[in-house]
Amino acid sequence: MELSPVLFATYKLLKYLLYPLSWIIVLMILALLFSLFPVSPRRIRWIRLLLASSVALIFLVATPIPGSTLIAVLEGWYPPFQSTSRSKHDAIVVLAGGVYSKGSLRPENDLTDYSRQRTTCGADLFLEGLAPRLLLVGGDSDIFLKGPIESHEMRRWALRLGVVGSAILTEERSRNTYENAMNAKRLLGKGSILLVTSALHLPRSVALFEKQGFSVTPVPCGYEAKDRPGKGLDHLDLLDFLPSAYALSISTHAVDEFAGLLVYWIAGTL
Repeated sequence: MELSPVLFATYKLLKYLLYPLSWIIVLMILALLFSLFPVSPRRIRWIRLLLASSVALIFLVATPIPGSTLIAVLEGWYPPFQSTSRSKHDAIVVLAGGVYSKGSLRPENDLTDYSRQRTTCGADLFLEGLAPRLLLVGGDSDIFLKGPIESHEMRRWALRLGVVGSAILTEERSRNTYENAMNAKRLLGKGSILLVTSALHLPRSVALFEKQGFSVTPVPCGYEAKDRPGKGLDHLDLLDFLPSAYALSISTHAVDEFAGLLVYWIAGTL
């Protein structure tokens, strides 16, 4: 079942409540609201508690070690793909990872690093002869449906990498991973596929595609974490204990993926 535009917009907006930065902002807003009331010992205790919680949360979600550990759990779910001369599949399916829309400064629509990396991985697999078809999956993920079709931009990149146009299929309607799997089945039916996406996205993606009846061989494409959980701790330095925007981004991606797994499991789609 595809989400209606209203439900999809609601789904996208509610996701912001899951992001660690949202938690920090909520705590700081509460502290600010308490500070606007007349001073009392009880209110001062609450303000101190909220501010201390904000600082603790910043160090928890915006330092490299916790976020990298969460990401490593997801990215270690499946091993790196090893192709052989006997590896033959019905199709290579590449999931979109976003597109930057053109504007007054950016002259053309441009793939995000996720989409470009995934498409490159899929093109490499096709050029190795591992499948006769390359399916690029992704529609307009903009809340107001005014963005570019992601699979169209991926197709342009695949053509530049040497994939023949007649071998490329594009799926143009899906806006999330569940719809990716449903619409891929509509185009391919059941069969054996190489599923290409970022390593952290594979646990959710593989489960959803297998639910649709595909025989899935996962292909991790792009890693955020360097080591498996608990490894590499002997190479830590001072920067690993300091908050950074990049570490916050990693934690956000990890929380988003774990929440997605939970939501899809509760909904019965996994």
